[in-house]
Amino acid sequence: MILYPAIDLKDGQCVRLLRGEMEEATVFGDDPAAQARAFAAQGAEWLHLVDLNGAFAGRPVNAAAVEAILGAVSIPCQLGGGIRDMDTVAMWLEKGLARVILGTVAVENPDLVRQAARAFPGRVAVGIDARAGRVATRGWADQTDMKASDLARAFEDAGVAAIIYTDIDRDGAMQGPNVAATAALAKAVRVPVIASGGVSSLADLIALRDSGVALDGAISGRALYDGKIDLAEALAALRG
Repeated sequence: MILYPAIDLKDGQCVRLLRGEMEEATVFGDDPAAQARAFAAQGAEWLHLVDLNGAFAGRPVNAAAVEAILGAVSIPCQLGGGIRDMDTVAMWLEKGLARVILGTVAVENPDLVRQAARAFPGRVAVGIDARAGRVATRGWADQTDMKASDLARAFEDAGVAAIIYTDIDRDGAMQGPNVAATAALAKAVRVPVIASGGVSSLADLIALRDSGVALDGAISGRALYDGKIDLAEALAALRG
């Protein structure tokens, strides 16, 4: 199981939100590239990047910070937030991202996800963000009635590389991930699932790893910044 350190970008800074609320942002640094280098130096195999402003604006906003990260590290990076058309997908992949994450458009324009997955095999993931099992879009500001499991199943034959499942109520709250919901989603689909939201300790990572379903990975942000998880120790434990 891969551990993806998260770098969430707001106004060019590294931040973490509490349950997706932009006004509940804690700034952890003003040099995203330096943070990326630090994670890479500790052994991270991937980085998970989010353009938070872009998620609300519907277009890339923190492009300079993302490009600085791509120039600073050689490990693969995936990015979500503000990617809602083929031109933006192609632009980011050409700039060196290993994978783009499509969230809002997965609900509003699923054909675009299918088109992107065909055009860029293995480089398109679907981000499914949910409250109480129901999908939220546009930076989590808009709540839908769609079940996360139904959205995931809709892309089983699309060729997407992964599904990134975020439990919004757990995100940034340091209360542990929703292991049961994540495992249930992973059992429901054949697409690899990456867990996100609430990972706050090494025990949480082990619980996800040992959930009974082979998860592709888990994303952690605040716990790494706060020192609740030692990245090198966690990576060693997951490899072991």
